[in-house]
Amino acid sequence: MKQLIVTADDFGLAPPVNAAVEEAHRRGILSAASLMVTASAAADAIARAKRLPRLGVGLHLVLVDGQPALPPEEIPDLVGADGRFPANVTKAGIDFFCQPRARAQLEREIRAQLDLFHQSGLPLDHVNSHHHFHVHPTVAATLVRLASEYRIKAVRVPHEQPIESWRTVGDRLVPRLVAWASQGPWVASLRRQLLRAGIRVNDRVLGLSDTGDMRAERVARYVANLPDGVSELYVHAATDRWDGADSWPLNYACRGEFEALVDERVVTTLKHAGMQPITFAALASTRA
Repeated sequence: MKQLIVTADDFGLAPPVNAAVEEAHRRGILSAASLMVTASAAADAIARAKRLPRLGVGLHLVLVDGQPALPPEEIPDLVGADGRFPANVTKAGIDFFCQPRARAQLEREIRAQLDLFHQSGLPLDHVNSHHHFHVHPTVAATLVRLASEYRIKAVRVPHEQPIESWRTVGDRLVPRLVAWASQGPWVASLRRQLLRAGIRVNDRVLGLSDTGDMRAERVARYVANLPDGVSELYVHAATDRWDGADSWPLNYACRGEFEALVDERVVTTLKHAGMQPITFAALASTRA
Protein backbone atom coordinates (compact mmCIF):
# COMPACT_ATOMS: atom_id res chain seq x y z
CA MET A 1 0.00 0.00 0.00
CA LYS A 2 1.18 3.51 -0.82
CA GLN A 3 0.74 6.36 1.67
CA LEU A 4 2.00 9.93 1.34
CA ILE A 5 2.55 12.64 3.94
CA VAL A 6 3.41 16.10 2.58
CA THR A 7 5.08 18.28 5.20
CA ALA A 8 6.27 21.89 5.28
CA ASP A 9 9.13 22.50 7.70
CA ASP A 10 9.91 25.74 9.57
CA PHE A 11 6.25 26.68 10.14
CA GLY A 12 6.36 29.83 12.29
CA LEU A 13 9.72 31.03 11.03
CA ALA A 14 8.29 34.01 9.11
CA PRO A 15 4.92 35.26 7.78
CA PRO A 16 5.68 34.20 4.17
CA VAL A 17 6.28 30.63 5.39
CA ASN A 18 3.01 30.64 7.34
CA ALA A 19 1.08 32.04 4.38
CA ALA A 20 2.49 29.31 2.13
CA VAL A 21 1.48 26.61 4.59
CA GLU A 22 -2.08 27.86 4.85
CA GLU A 23 -2.56 28.35 1.12
CA ALA A 24 -0.90 25.06 0.14
CA HIS A 25 -3.09 23.17 2.59
CA ARG A 26 -6.29 24.87 1.46
CA ARG A 27 -5.85 24.38 -2.28
CA GLY A 28 -2.89 22.06 -2.72
CA ILE A 29 -1.39 18.80 -1.46
CA LEU A 30 0.10 19.92 1.87
CA SER A 31 -1.13 17.72 4.72
CA ALA A 32 1.25 18.56 7.58
CA ALA A 33 3.52 21.28 8.93
CA SER A 34 6.28 21.29 11.54
CA LEU A 35 6.09 24.22 13.95
CA MET A 36 9.11 26.09 15.34
CA VAL A 37 7.60 27.15 18.66
CA THR A 38 10.38 29.64 19.45
CA ALA A 39 10.41 31.39 16.07
CA SER A 40 9.29 34.99 15.66
CA ALA A 41 6.10 34.18 13.72
CA ALA A 42 5.04 31.18 15.83
CA ALA A 43 1.94 32.92 17.21
CA ASP A 44 0.76 33.71 13.67
CA ALA A 45 1.40 30.09 12.66
CA ILE A 46 -0.63 28.77 15.60
CA ALA A 47 -3.53 31.11 14.77
CA ARG A 48 -3.53 29.91 11.15
CA ALA A 49 -3.30 26.26 12.21
CA LYS A 50 -6.38 26.62 14.37
CA ARG A 51 -8.28 27.60 11.23
CA LEU A 52 -7.05 24.41 9.52
CA PRO A 53 -8.32 21.48 11.60
CA ARG A 54 -7.20 18.85 9.07
CA LEU A 55 -3.60 20.12 8.96
CA GLY A 56 -1.33 17.83 10.99
CA VAL A 57 0.91 20.16 13.02
CA GLY A 58 3.98 18.76 14.73
CA LEU A 59 6.95 20.12 16.65
CA HIS A 60 10.00 21.15 14.64
CA LEU A 61 12.47 20.87 17.49
CA VAL A 62 15.22 23.52 17.31
CA LEU A 63 18.53 22.63 19.00
CA VAL A 64 20.95 24.15 16.48
CA ASP A 65 20.90 27.30 14.37
CA GLY A 66 17.95 28.96 16.06
CA GLN A 67 16.31 30.45 19.13
CA PRO A 68 15.87 28.43 22.34
CA ALA A 69 12.80 28.33 24.54
CA LEU A 70 14.72 28.68 27.81
CA PRO A 71 16.66 31.81 28.88
CA PRO A 72 20.34 31.61 27.90
CA GLU A 73 21.46 31.58 31.54
CA GLU A 74 19.61 28.29 32.05
CA ILE A 75 21.36 26.56 29.13
CA PRO A 76 24.81 28.21 28.97
CA ASP A 77 26.45 25.11 27.45
CA LEU A 78 24.04 25.04 24.54
CA VAL A 79 24.02 28.65 23.32
CA GLY A 80 26.50 31.26 22.20
CA ALA A 81 27.10 34.79 23.45
CA ASP A 82 24.13 35.98 21.40
CA GLY A 83 21.80 33.61 23.25
CA ARG A 84 21.12 31.49 20.15
CA PHE A 85 22.00 27.91 19.34
CA PRO A 86 25.15 27.81 17.19
CA ALA A 87 24.96 26.80 13.55
CA ASN A 88 27.89 24.36 13.90
CA VAL A 89 26.03 21.05 13.98
CA THR A 90 29.19 18.95 14.45
CA LYS A 91 30.36 20.84 17.54
CA ALA A 92 26.88 20.76 19.06
CA GLY A 93 26.69 17.02 18.48
CA ILE A 94 30.01 16.40 20.18
CA ASP A 95 29.03 18.56 23.16
CA PHE A 96 25.73 16.73 23.61
CA PHE A 97 27.48 13.39 23.51
CA CYS A 98 30.46 14.19 25.74
CA GLN A 99 29.32 16.76 28.31
CA PRO A 100 26.94 15.68 31.10
CA ARG A 101 26.03 19.32 31.81
CA ALA A 102 25.09 19.88 28.19
CA ARG A 103 22.99 16.70 28.13
CA ALA A 104 21.04 17.80 31.22
CA GLN A 105 20.43 21.24 29.70
CA LEU A 106 19.43 19.60 26.44
CA GLU A 107 16.63 17.62 28.08
CA ARG A 108 15.33 20.73 29.84
CA GLU A 109 15.26 22.59 26.51
CA ILE A 110 13.48 19.75 24.72
CA ARG A 111 10.91 19.68 27.53
CA ALA A 112 10.47 23.45 27.27
CA GLN A 113 9.74 23.28 23.53
CA LEU A 114 7.31 20.40 24.00
CA ASP A 115 5.60 22.40 26.74
CA LEU A 116 5.28 25.41 24.47
CA PHE A 117 3.74 23.25 21.78
CA HIS A 118 1.18 21.80 24.17
CA GLN A 119 0.35 25.28 25.44
CA SER A 120 -0.68 26.15 21.89
CA GLY A 121 -3.67 23.86 22.22
CA LEU A 122 -2.85 22.08 18.96
CA PRO A 123 -2.81 18.26 18.84
CA LEU A 124 0.76 16.99 18.45
CA ASP A 125 0.83 15.21 15.07
CA HIS A 126 4.55 14.40 14.99
CA VAL A 127 8.03 15.48 16.04
CA ASN A 128 11.07 16.17 13.88
CA SER A 129 13.91 18.66 14.15
CA HIS A 130 15.77 21.49 12.51
CA HIS A 131 18.58 20.06 10.33
CA HIS A 132 17.26 16.57 11.27
CA PHE A 133 19.23 16.83 14.49
CA HIS A 134 17.08 14.24 16.26
CA VAL A 135 19.16 11.53 14.58
CA HIS A 136 21.77 12.40 17.22
CA PRO A 137 21.72 9.47 19.68
CA THR A 138 21.34 11.72 22.74
CA VAL A 139 18.42 13.62 21.23
CA ALA A 140 16.82 10.40 19.95
CA ALA A 141 17.08 8.72 23.35
CA THR A 142 15.61 11.78 25.05
CA LEU A 143 12.61 11.89 22.71
CA VAL A 144 11.94 8.19 23.27
CA ARG A 145 12.17 8.65 27.02
CA LEU A 146 9.73 11.59 26.94
CA ALA A 147 7.33 10.04 24.41
CA SER A 148 4.80 8.71 26.89
CA GLU A 149 4.79 11.85 29.04
CA TYR A 150 4.29 14.19 26.06
CA ARG A 151 2.15 11.85 23.93
CA ILE A 152 4.67 11.67 21.08
CA LYS A 153 3.14 9.12 18.72
CA ALA A 154 5.08 9.72 15.50
CA VAL A 155 8.57 10.93 14.58
CA ARG A 156 10.15 11.54 11.19
CA VAL A 157 12.95 9.19 10.19
CA PRO A 158 15.04 11.23 7.70
CA HIS A 159 15.91 8.28 5.50
CA GLU A 160 16.41 8.66 1.77
CA GLN A 161 16.70 5.65 -0.50
CA PRO A 162 19.38 7.11 -2.78
CA ILE A 163 19.08 4.86 -5.83
CA GLU A 164 15.29 5.02 -5.74
CA SER A 165 15.34 8.83 -5.57
CA TRP A 166 17.99 9.11 -8.27
CA ARG A 167 15.98 6.93 -10.65
CA THR A 168 12.92 9.07 -10.02
CA VAL A 169 14.40 12.54 -10.52
CA GLY A 170 17.62 11.72 -12.37
CA ASP A 171 20.27 13.78 -10.59
CA ARG A 172 22.52 14.17 -7.52
CA LEU A 173 23.46 10.51 -7.33
CA VAL A 174 26.81 11.11 -5.59
CA PRO A 175 25.45 13.48 -2.89
CA ARG A 176 22.59 11.06 -2.25
CA LEU A 177 24.98 8.15 -1.82
CA VAL A 178 27.35 10.15 0.40
CA ALA A 179 24.51 11.28 2.66
CA TRP A 180 23.16 7.73 2.87
CA ALA A 181 26.59 6.26 3.71
CA SER A 182 27.52 8.89 6.30
CA GLN A 183 24.18 9.20 8.07
CA GLY A 184 22.79 5.71 7.54
CA PRO A 185 23.93 4.16 10.86
CA TRP A 186 22.46 7.03 12.90
CA VAL A 187 19.21 6.96 10.96
CA ALA A 188 18.93 3.18 11.36
CA SER A 189 19.54 3.49 15.10
CA LEU A 190 16.84 6.17 15.36
CA ARG A 191 14.35 3.94 13.53
CA ARG A 192 15.09 0.97 15.82
CA GLN A 193 14.64 3.05 18.97
CA LEU A 194 11.36 4.53 17.77
CA LEU A 195 9.88 1.22 16.68
CA ARG A 196 10.87 -0.48 19.94
CA ALA A 197 9.06 2.31 21.79
CA GLY A 198 5.93 1.87 19.66
CA ILE A 199 6.36 5.26 17.95
CA ARG A 200 5.16 5.42 14.35
CA VAL A 201 7.61 6.33 11.57
CA ASN A 202 7.72 6.94 7.84
CA ASP A 203 9.58 4.53 5.56
CA ARG A 204 11.43 7.19 3.58
CA VAL A 205 11.73 10.93 2.97
CA LEU A 206 11.41 12.31 -0.54
CA GLY A 207 13.41 15.49 -1.08
CA LEU A 208 16.14 14.96 1.49
CA SER A 209 18.93 15.62 -1.01
CA ASP A 210 16.76 18.10 -2.91
CA THR A 211 16.35 20.60 -0.06
CA GLY A 212 15.68 24.05 -1.46
CA ASP A 213 14.96 22.73 -4.95
CA MET A 214 11.61 20.95 -4.64
CA ARG A 215 10.07 22.73 -7.60
CA ALA A 216 6.98 21.55 -9.46
CA GLU A 217 8.73 19.30 -11.98
CA ARG A 218 10.68 17.50 -9.26
CA VAL A 219 7.65 17.10 -6.98
CA ALA A 220 5.55 15.86 -9.92
CA ARG A 221 8.10 13.12 -10.60
CA TYR A 222 8.15 12.05 -6.97
CA VAL A 223 4.37 11.84 -6.63
CA ALA A 224 4.01 10.04 -9.97
CA ASN A 225 6.49 7.33 -8.88
CA LEU A 226 5.59 6.69 -5.28
CA PRO A 227 6.90 3.35 -3.99
CA ASP A 228 4.99 1.09 -1.64
CA GLY A 229 5.02 2.09 2.01
CA VAL A 230 4.89 5.43 3.78
CA SER A 231 6.64 8.28 1.98
CA GLU A 232 7.05 11.73 3.48
CA LEU A 233 7.68 14.48 0.97
CA TYR A 234 8.97 17.56 2.73
CA VAL A 235 9.53 21.13 1.55
CA HIS A 236 10.64 24.59 2.60
CA ALA A 237 7.86 26.67 1.10
CA ALA A 238 7.24 30.41 1.34
CA THR A 239 5.22 32.88 -0.67
CA ASP A 240 8.20 35.25 -0.81
CA ARG A 241 11.64 35.91 0.65
CA TRP A 242 12.25 37.89 3.83
CA ASP A 243 15.21 39.51 5.53
CA GLY A 244 16.71 38.66 8.91
CA ALA A 245 18.96 36.23 10.75
CA ASP A 246 16.56 33.34 10.13
CA SER A 247 16.05 33.88 6.39
CA TRP A 248 16.70 30.84 4.21
CA PRO A 249 19.79 30.57 1.96
CA LEU A 250 19.57 32.46 -1.31
CA ASN A 251 19.71 29.23 -3.31
CA TYR A 252 16.44 28.00 -1.76
CA ALA A 253 13.63 28.20 -4.30
CA CYS A 254 11.09 28.89 -1.56
CA ARG A 255 8.47 30.40 -3.88
CA GLY A 256 9.00 27.55 -6.32
CA GLU A 257 8.48 25.00 -3.55
CA PHE A 258 5.21 26.69 -2.58
CA GLU A 259 4.07 26.71 -6.20
CA ALA A 260 4.90 23.00 -6.48
CA LEU A 261 2.40 22.21 -3.72
CA VAL A 262 -0.47 23.88 -5.61
CA ASP A 263 0.69 22.95 -9.12
CA GLU A 264 -2.15 21.56 -11.23
CA ARG A 265 -0.03 18.68 -12.56
CA VAL A 266 0.92 17.60 -9.06
CA VAL A 267 -2.63 17.83 -7.71
CA THR A 268 -4.04 15.99 -10.73
CA THR A 269 -1.44 13.22 -10.52
CA LEU A 270 -2.47 12.41 -6.96
CA LYS A 271 -6.17 12.62 -7.81
CA HIS A 272 -5.80 10.22 -10.72
CA ALA A 273 -3.92 7.82 -8.43
CA GLY A 274 -6.78 8.03 -5.93
CA MET A 275 -4.40 9.29 -3.25
CA GLN A 276 -5.05 11.86 -0.55
CA PRO A 277 -2.00 12.99 1.45
CA ILE A 278 -2.41 12.12 5.12
CA THR A 279 -1.04 13.23 8.47
CA PHE A 280 1.23 11.28 10.82
CA ALA A 281 -1.74 10.92 13.16
CA ALA A 282 -3.70 9.16 10.40
CA LEU A 283 -0.69 6.94 9.78
CA ALA A 284 -0.58 5.99 13.46
CA SER A 285 -4.27 5.08 13.34
CA THR A 286 -4.03 3.01 10.18
CA ARG A 287 -0.95 1.12 11.41
CA ALA A 288 -2.24 0.51 14.93
